[in-house]
Amino acid sequence: MSETIATARVLVVSREIALLRPLWSIGEANSWNLETASSGWEAMERIQSGVTPHLLILDMPRGDSDSLHILRWLRRISPDLPVIAVFHPEDATKQKDATNLGAGEVLIRPLNDAQLEDVVRKHLHSTSKAINPAIVSDDIEHVGEDEYFLNISPVMQKLRAQAELLAQVDVPVLILGEPGSGKSVVARLIHKLSVHSGFNFHRVNCATTPAHLLEVELFGRANLSYAGHADGKSSFGKLERSERGTLLIEEVAEIPLPLQYRFLQAIQQHQFSRGEQNAASGGMRILATSSAKLERALAENRLREDLYYRLSAFTVHVPPVRQRKEEIKTLLHYSMHKIARHYGLPPREFTQSATDACTSHSWPGNLPEMETFVKRYLVAGDQEPMLARTEGHPVASLAPASALPIFMAAKETAGTELTSSSLKSIIQNVKSETERNAIGAALEKTGWNRKAAARLLKVSYRTLLYKIERYRMTATPAYLSPMTETRLIHLENEKRSGKVS
Repeated sequence: MSETIATARVLVVSREIALLRPLWSIGEANSWNLETASSGWEAMERIQSGVTPHLLILDMPRGDSDSLHILRWLRRISPDLPVIAVFHPEDATKQKDATNLGAGEVLIRPLNDAQLEDVVRKHLHSTSKAINPAIVSDDIEHVGEDEYFLNISPVMQKLRAQAELLAQVDVPVLILGEPGSGKSVVARLIHKLSVHSGFNFHRVNCATTPAHLLEVELFGRANLSYAGHADGKSSFGKLERSERGTLLIEEVAEIPLPLQYRFLQAIQQHQFSRGEQNAASGGMRILATSSAKLERALAENRLREDLYYRLSAFTVHVPPVRQRKEEIKTLLHYSMHKIARHYGLPPREFTQSATDACTSHSWPGNLPEMETFVKRYLVAGDQEPMLARTEGHPVASLAPASALPIFMAAKETAGTELTSSSLKSIIQNVKSETERNAIGAALEKTGWNRKAAARLLKVSYRTLLYKIERYRMTATPAYLSPMTETRLIHLENEKRSGKVS
């Protein structure tokens, strides 16, 4: 959004002079363009015609229970539009429902002029800063968190139309595509365009979550009254926490077979068991992704046919980056600004030769490969011979994403040129971060069995304990199985008693 707060458009849905008069005064003082609509339906017609304001103030009539439906429809036609809902005191109990339906702020009458101005200014300011102006384009659509959908190439324009159609039909959708092609972005787009957009979006990655933790992640845990947890409270899983929202199951073919049956029963019957308790799982939208050939998973009995047919009511295919050449320049530009902002470095402009080479490259690793290249380019630019042509592949010397370091930099280097000392610090941070990530991956893979992790990393057990202590690495209690947690406590007691150093 290139416009500033001074030129912001504020649409007020109200007929009451008591609310309109102070807003007119505030808008005039701040040079805001204040518009009015007599009803929510009039506001929606105006928005659907293409005149979208930067902020909507929705005055809820006293005792009108149907007004909340306006919020639900606004979420569908303009999910990113900030909304301030104003209630009368007798309707204050509805403010939670308004928040769940996507209202960014709920105000209760009577309103203080200074308070009203502060709230409006806050939401206009957050809107104007939501997207970096350097990467703004009509072809880039924000879908949530730090993810964007590019609507540039013909194949993605077709995919955008499919997503818009599927968003209106509340059935499961299976999203297929190569690893790193952007399947989760498409899932977020469907969520954003659906009536569920005012509620939570949760995701579970079945490929990276161990089986015993995946069960807890999906279904929760009956209680935590073991291994130091004495509160006995239940832990809710994503099936319950996604109520009325969207649940994305990533790499669905990796769900273990026993869990596949439980998951199928949960989405069919909207109910499942958590220990001796029964829990509900209805009302959410189920989306699933897979990078694998599902026909092969079905033939090898790694995926239940009934679950596959349940999830694949509609199937969409996300094309790889090599089939979206028109997007590469925009993707590079966006990735550079995102990564530079994350590491506290000024973004580096791509040379024409680098841009041409990237456009010609096939990007077998898709978006993760591109982000890895951008990280290297951010630090080294064209100084590394990584753009040399080899066998017709302009960026063939790029290693896989998992083999390349993540470059780190201190925040104070932002806006300054890299010096030899700062580069040395970056390299040291790279080594430490790479080592820490490797240890963390090994511990997660072995369920925090330190001896097994040491064997996996091919280091001594004593060395691994030293590294864990150095990096202050701890397992998250909410994701530990009873056996693993008991093992960790036992190891900690051994360490304190001097048996393990």
